[in-house]
Amino acid sequence: MRARSILRGTALGGAMAAVLRWLRALSGDDAYERYLAHHARAHEGAAPASRRAFYAAREAAKWGGISRCC
Repeated sequence: MRARSILRGTALGGAMAAVLRWLRALSGDDAYERYLAHHARAHEGAAPASRRAFYAAREAAKWGGISRCC
């Protein structure tokens, strides 16, 4: 029997799921899912960017440009 099915519905399982959701949010792993939720609310009828295009734009915004202190 798998550990996931054993913990499902228990307080420990719920706590572990909450920790994993927090880690995904902290690391940015859930960024595309959050983007899709926002896009569905704010831009009805428009097609969302693909996962590849979303992450390419995110990386370009993060690393494309001069970022120095002086």
